[in-house]
Amino acid sequence: MAENNPKIYDIVIFGASGFTGKYVVREALKFLNVPNSPLHSLALAGRSPSRLSQALKWAARSDSPPKIPLLTADTSDPNSLSRVAAQAKIILNCVGPFRLYGEPVVAACADSGCDYLDICGEPEFMERMEASYHEKAVEKGSLVISACGFDSIPAEIGLLFHSKQWVGSSVPNRVEAYLSLESDKKIVGNYGTYESAVLGVANADQLAQLRKSRPRRARPDIPGPASGKGGSVMEHQKQLDLWALKLPSADSVVVRRTLATLTENPNGLPGVNESDERAKKREAFWSSIKPAHFGVKIASKSLLGLLPTVVLGLFLALLCKSAFGRWLLLKYPSVFSLGWFRKEGPTEDEVASATFKMWFVGHGYSDSSLASQGNKKPDTEVITRVSGPEIGYLTTPIVLIQSALVLLNDRDNLPKGGVFTPGIVFGPTDLQERIQENGVSFDFISKKALSP
Repeated sequence: MAENNPKIYDIVIFGASGFTGKYVVREALKFLNVPNSPLHSLALAGRSPSRLSQALKWAARSDSPPKIPLLTADTSDPNSLSRVAAQAKIILNCVGPFRLYGEPVVAACADSGCDYLDICGEPEFMERMEASYHEKAVEKGSLVISACGFDSIPAEIGLLFHSKQWVGSSVPNRVEAYLSLESDKKIVGNYGTYESAVLGVANADQLAQLRKSRPRRARPDIPGPASGKGGSVMEHQKQLDLWALKLPSADSVVVRRTLATLTENPNGLPGVNESDERAKKREAFWSSIKPAHFGVKIASKSLLGLLPTVVLGLFLALLCKSAFGRWLLLKYPSVFSLGWFRKEGPTEDEVASATFKMWFVGHGYSDSSLASQGNKKPDTEVITRVSGPEIGYLTTPIVLIQSALVLLNDRDNLPKGGVFTPGIVFGPTDLQERIQENGVSFDFISKKALSP
């Protein structure tokens, strides 16, 4: 960050009065001015100081919350964003859909040397920010990292954890993640996620055009079949006893970008003022990571449990291309998702009762030499799992706040600036341990030989 520009606030939460923003504030307050926490100053930013005040009271569970500055800022007012970015070490952006509201915040951060984290799961936005702001962010010393919520840190850090289970000469070829959402009440998704999905499908051609306009990224050398196909669209995963449906996932896109950056930088990204000891630790970490083809499937214990996903996918395909169709989808989310999404969001009880499990099933070879022997089938299976509380309002704030604390605590050992994915920046840090200490578990499940 720019040394000649003193920062008043360690973290500013932008969009703090929104559905997710309130939960991010609640999580941040746990680490404000407590022993061993690098978070000493916090501010909230948004369009309405009165709504920010209400959100702070809700998050603090008190009518007399801690005295935290409330900053007025709006994505339609670039000057207000610049003022906030000039005062912050890190801005946590919770205002989506990011394709509509994200770029002004990234621009303000990149220009001021302020670090930026968000909870975006929109590939087109993330890749456009990389294309538009990477060089400015490098120049100004601003780290811009999207996908620091449930999309996509459990997938990224989970895959790195999985990769480290392939020890010695064993290598993975493909890892399939099966995401299972569970609750003893109704599962209700984040409306912002739904809105982003509608707009993403409607503008899919923009992402295709963006990728065509950019240089091709390096591809990792993955032992075994080059296609890395993940099987059928629908499957019954017998070992996990789950029905699964293949998803066009932001997680898999973010993982591919991380692996491309790693291929271009085999030792990872050096820190701006990194010690020799930390450089060796970083290089050792990345030398233990073995890339694999990666995909994500939504999973359920029953075939009927996948019905809302199937129905929503059909409606998105049918209605997203017309303005009237998009209006219908956004006006009546509960109808088109069979109640999975609703504008008012979940109740606190529904949030508290929900959990997730993300199973990583990897197939590969007990020895890398086997992978080059023609059409030799994988002979080894490794299963790991990431699990935790409700994804949108509990796990997302946990991983976002822990990512920010890593930035505050370890900034000298991280890249000076640029637009990157979470995995390539946070992989060698203690982020996994921090997340685990705060309720998201990483577990080795099994390793076995596969019959020929």
